[in-house]
Amino acid sequence: MIPHFKFRYLILLILFTPFLLAGFSDTSDSAEPLVNMIEIKGLKRIEVGAVRSRLTQTIKEPLNRGKIAEDIKRIYQMGYFEDVRVEMEFFEGGLKLAYIVKEKPTISSVIFHGNKELEKDKLKEKINLIPGSIADSSLIQDNVNNLLAFYEGEGFYLAEIYPIINYISETEVSITFNIKEREKIKIKEIKIIGNEKIPDKKIKKAMFTKKWWILSYFTNTGYVKKRLLEGDIQQIKNLYYDNGYLDVTVSEPEIKLLKKKKKLILSFTVFEGEQYTISSVEIEGFHGYSKDVVQGLTKIKEGEIFSRKIINNDVKTITEFYSERGYALASVIPGSFPNKKAKTVNLSYTIDEGKIYDIGKIEINGNTVTRDKVIRREVRLDEGERFNSKLIERSSQRLNNLDYFESVDVSPRPVKGANLVDLDIKVKEKSTGFISFGGGYSSVDHMVIMTQVTQKNLFGRGQFVKVSAELGGKSTLYDISFKEPWFLDRPISFTSRLYNTEREYIDYSRKASGAAFSLGKRFLEYWAAGVTYKFEEVEVFDVDSEASLQIQDQEGTETTSSITHTITRDTRDNYADPSKGSRNSAYFTFAGIGGSNAFVKTGFDSMWFFPVSKYVFVLRGRVGYATGIFGEELPLYERYYVGGIETIRGLNFGEAGPEDDEGTEIGGTKEIIVNTEVIYPLFPDAKLKGVVFFDVGKAFDDSESFDSLKYTTGTGVRWFSPFGPVRVEYGFNLNKEDDEDAGKLEFSFGTMF
Repeated sequence: MIPHFKFRYLILLILFTPFLLAGFSDTSDSAEPLVNMIEIKGLKRIEVGAVRSRLTQTIKEPLNRGKIAEDIKRIYQMGYFEDVRVEMEFFEGGLKLAYIVKEKPTISSVIFHGNKELEKDKLKEKINLIPGSIADSSLIQDNVNNLLAFYEGEGFYLAEIYPIINYISETEVSITFNIKEREKIKIKEIKIIGNEKIPDKKIKKAMFTKKWWILSYFTNTGYVKKRLLEGDIQQIKNLYYDNGYLDVTVSEPEIKLLKKKKKLILSFTVFEGEQYTISSVEIEGFHGYSKDVVQGLTKIKEGEIFSRKIINNDVKTITEFYSERGYALASVIPGSFPNKKAKTVNLSYTIDEGKIYDIGKIEINGNTVTRDKVIRREVRLDEGERFNSKLIERSSQRLNNLDYFESVDVSPRPVKGANLVDLDIKVKEKSTGFISFGGGYSSVDHMVIMTQVTQKNLFGRGQFVKVSAELGGKSTLYDISFKEPWFLDRPISFTSRLYNTEREYIDYSRKASGAAFSLGKRFLEYWAAGVTYKFEEVEVFDVDSEASLQIQDQEGTETTSSITHTITRDTRDNYADPSKGSRNSAYFTFAGIGGSNAFVKTGFDSMWFFPVSKYVFVLRGRVGYATGIFGEELPLYERYYVGGIETIRGLNFGEAGPEDDEGTEIGGTKEIIVNTEVIYPLFPDAKLKGVVFFDVGKAFDDSESFDSLKYTTGTGVRWFSPFGPVRVEYGFNLNKEDDEDAGKLEFSFGTMF
C-alpha cells in the first residue's frame, strides 16, 4: 500500500510532468487549476515583499506556466540568490506554489594581497564591495575590472588580479583580491603609421600619451593608460578634422612588448584621405541683427580649408555675441554637408535667437560669514538690467578673486512664463583667517623666524587686516596693515600701514619706521587708480670705515614725505594663480613735501599670461627711473637693486647693477627687467607646478646706457600650499663675470611672481 503523502506527490507528478517537461510552455488558462496560495521560502536577510513584488503569477487565477518561468528569471535578476526553484501541491481544491530560494552569502571582509606600489586606501576607493555586500559573481568581476583599470591607469600594464572567495560559513564569505602588480612598462617609442600630410611631431603633440623620459618619474607620464589611449584616437582625428581631412580613420593602438617586457612600442595607423575645402557658408535664423553683422563674426570663409576648430570657435563667438546682448537662450547649430566627389563642404550656421531676457532676482546662498552686500557689490548686473553673459562671467571672476570662497557658482535660471532670468549665486566659504608661527629659510635673509595674524574677511565685511613680524639673520620687520575695499560703501579703497624694519647690508645698516595711507578707485571694470601718502624716518648707521664716500655721506637720520600716484589695468582671470589676462601698472612718486629727502621715481610694470594647452607662458617687463631733486641726492635705499628672486634670478641682491670702488652694490637710478617663464603642472591635486625661466635686465647709473645686460636661465617649482605660495628656483648666470657665482638656489615664501 502506498502511503498517503507519497500517493499525493505521485498524483502531482503524473499531473504536472507533461508541462514541466515542456518547460512551462503556455497553454490555455482555463485548462489549469487555480493557484490558491503562494509562499516564499528560504529567506534570511531579504524582505518577503521584495520577492513578491517580482511575481507575475498571482493567487485566485489559473496556473500560468509561462509566468512561473518568468518569475524564476525575475527573482534571479534581483542578484541576491544563487538558487531558485518552485514546488507545487494540491491546496483547497487548487494549488499551493512555494518559491524556494537560496540566498547568496554576504561579504564579511575585503582583503588586498600583493599590492606594494599602490596603497590599500587608494584601492578601496576604486571598488564598491563593502562588508555586508552580496557576494555576486558579476559584481566581484566588475570590481576586478575597476582595479585593473586603475592599475593600467597608473602604468602597470601587465598587472593581474584574481578574486578568491573564502567561505567562512554558509552565509558569509571573505573576498581576497590577489594582485600581481609587475613592473611599470615604459613607452619606448610612439609610432604613427600612414601619415603623409601631417608630420609625426604635430600628431604626437596633440596626443595625451607621451614617450617616457627622465621627468616621467615626477609627471607620471610615459606609461600606457587605457583611458588616455581612447582620447588619443579622438585627438588625432580632431587634428585631421581641423586641417580638412574629413575621411580620416585611426586604428586602435597596437602595443608591442619588447623582449624583457619592461618597455613597449605604441603604434597608431592613420588613413588620412583627401583634404576638403569650404564651398559656401550660409547663415540662417538671424532677425535681431543684420546679415553683415552676423557674418562678420565668422572666421571661416568660402575657399578656405575646412576646420572643425574654427567652426566651433565661430559657434562660440556668435552665441556669445547674442548672449551678451540679452538673448539668454540663443543657440547656434552648425551644419556641414560634404561633397565627397568634389572634396568640398557646404557649411551652414542656423541661429535660434530666442527672446531678450532681463535679470530677475539675484539670490545668494551658502554664505554663513560673508555678508550679502559684500557678495552683491561684486556682481556686475543688477535686478532689472538686460541679461549679459559676459558680465555674469566677470561677476564669477570677481567673486573668486576675493579669495573668501572654496567655490563660486553663478547660475542663470530662466523664470517660467516671463522674459526674466534669475541669478543663483552659490558659494562655499573657506577659512579666511589664520595664525602662523614658524621659521623658514630665505636666500637673502638666511634663517627667518615668522609670526603672522591675518584676516582677509574681517567680521564678514570684506576688510583685510594683517599683523606680522619677521626676524632674520640680516633683517627684522614689524608690520600692521588694514584695508577697507569699499570705503563708505563706495568702490573706493582705503589702506593704512604702520611698519618698522631694519636691514644689514655689506657696508652699512639701515633702520626705517613709517606710516602710509592710500585711497584707491576702481573704474571701467578693469581699471584702478590710487594715491598714497607715506612718511618715513630712516637711519643709516654702522657704516664701515672703508665704505665709499657715497655710502658714508648717507650716514645719519633722514625723513621722507612722499605722494605716489598709481594707475593699473588688471584683467587676470585669477589673482592667486593666473592663466590668462594681464596686469599693467604705472606709478609716479614725488618726495619733497616736507621731510629732508627730495626725489622723484617713476616706473611701469607689465605682466601677460598666455595659456597654451596645460602650460602658461608668462611675460613680464619693468622699467624704472629715479633722481634727486632740489639739489638733493637720491638716497641709497630708494635706488633700484636688481638681482635676486624678485628681479633677475640666479644673481645676488643688487649684483646686476652699479658698484662703488670697494665692490659694494649701491643700486642704480634706472632699471630694465624682462622675465619670461613657462609654468606647467607637476602634481595638480597637490597644486605643485614646475617653471622654466629666462631673465634679462640690469640697473644703471645716470651716466650709463642700457647695455651690458645680465642674462640668467633656470628652473624651479611652485607650491600653492595651505600656508601660502612657496617658490624654490635655481638660476644659472649665463654671462658670469670673474667675481660672480655660476648660479644660485633661491627660496621665497609669499606673493607669487
